[in-house]
Amino acid sequence: MPEPISPIFTQRLIAQTDEIDELGHVSNVVFVRWIQQIAVAHSSAVGWDYEAYRRHGAVFVVRRHEVDYLRPVMAGDEVVLETWIESWHAASSVRCTRIARAADGAALANARTQWVLVSTDGGRPRRIPPTIAAAFLRPEG
Repeated sequence: MPEPISPIFTQRLIAQTDEIDELGHVSNVVFVRWIQQIAVAHSSAVGWDYEAYRRHGAVFVVRRHEVDYLRPVMAGDEVVLETWIESWHAASSVRCTRIARAADGAALANARTQWVLVSTDGGRPRRIPPTIAAAFLRPEG
């Protein structure tokens, strides 16, 4: 995985029985949901929750997900999600997410997501202001 340009943000969760698919493990769709949830949590942790973006007149939306599924996750498994910003561009950023099993650190999935900042009044891309980028570059707390 690429080196972060932001501090790594971490969350833990337990895979729930309602996230299990017909193959007996956590659905790939759930992995994508976890990737989005940790991105939103990270943004909120640095002061940019949905309301802050709305007041700014723009929100981030996903343009592309790339997910490498490495090992299955079973109901009851505790997983560690880590996310960070890999790069910033004019109106977009690339965020990496790593998902690992808490018990042994085994890699379960790696992802790269391209997020684009778009206006709330038309959906057109908007340049990411320095105040948003700077919020992600400092440690939370």
